[in-house]
Amino acid sequence: MSLAQLQYLVFIGRFQPFHQGHRYVIERALCHAKQVIVLIGSANAPRTPKNPFSLDERREMILGSFDAKARQKIHCVGINDATYNDNKWLLGVQSAIQSIATNTKDEQIAIIGHIKDDSSYYLSLFPQYRRFVVDSHHDLSATPIRQAYFGDDDAARRAAYEQLTDASADFLQRFIQTPSYQYLKQQVRHIKDYQDAWQAAPYTPSFITADALIVQSGHLLLIERGGEYGQGLYALPGGFVDCGEDFFTACIREIYEETLIKLDKQTLINSCKFQRLFDAPDRSQRGRTVTMAYYFELPHAERLPTVQGSDDANRAFWLPLSQLDAAQMFEDHYGIICQMLGI
Repeated sequence: MSLAQLQYLVFIGRFQPFHQGHRYVIERALCHAKQVIVLIGSANAPRTPKNPFSLDERREMILGSFDAKARQKIHCVGINDATYNDNKWLLGVQSAIQSIATNTKDEQIAIIGHIKDDSSYYLSLFPQYRRFVVDSHHDLSATPIRQAYFGDDDAARRAAYEQLTDASADFLQRFIQTPSYQYLKQQVRHIKDYQDAWQAAPYTPSFITADALIVQSGHLLLIERGGEYGQGLYALPGGFVDCGEDFFTACIREIYEETLIKLDKQTLINSCKFQRLFDAPDRSQRGRTVTMAYYFELPHAERLPTVQGSDDANRAFWLPLSQLDAAQMFEDHYGIICQMLGI
């Protein structure tokens, strides 16, 4: 089958933000297929320096970068992150494609993209579809654009705007006036200060933490983060392992320090069912951080144990599992929860 017979070319990315390199790929796709499906990743992520713009904001940048005729051929669909579960992510991608390409044969669909780095491995995950590789457009990358945008160098920010489409540049210039931009800029400064504190170390350090996933009667114990980093996001109780502590001792200590849970310590310890190490190199933006997460299943009772936020937690609370929302969760904690609960 020739490229001219393709019905759909599928372009997958986070588009944080949408730049001229992204537009180049879509323009190529429009030349070789009747329609283009743009799958916008991290659709369920909270605002962070890595994922600063919402699904709707990115859709606005993408569609605003093309004329009305081209927009009629472009379908933008959000896909959720599924950290630690490639099969769940693939199911989301396949479902999104089929929601647009209804009754279209697999051989009439192809995945389009360019080989950039290890993050491009997804191009080989779809054996049912063809693969259409394009050259990189001036080696543009969204990461340095974000760094300049949230940095303090006005000249670098203006240079970054030149790598964007007009629609994206216009959006970013408006976004810079919002409270969300100020919040994200504060997060960027905290990350930089955190990393600067150990720049003199002879080797890049790794940090070790322990986290607790505590469930009772369909409810999950969470904290709302205080402090500067991730402020307002929901997280598992946990924190850094002190010198002289093992992971489990640190986990138990952090539970009581952050939640003041009214529960006998031995009951808590006996409720621990299993643990799992989470060591994805990029799981924390502050630096390489490895965590051991422990799963506790408390005995059923008429009432949930009383909790109260303390230490660096604004509050502690029990959340019904049905209300769990990835867009509210800190770092990879949503992925940890899903992996350990099998949901």
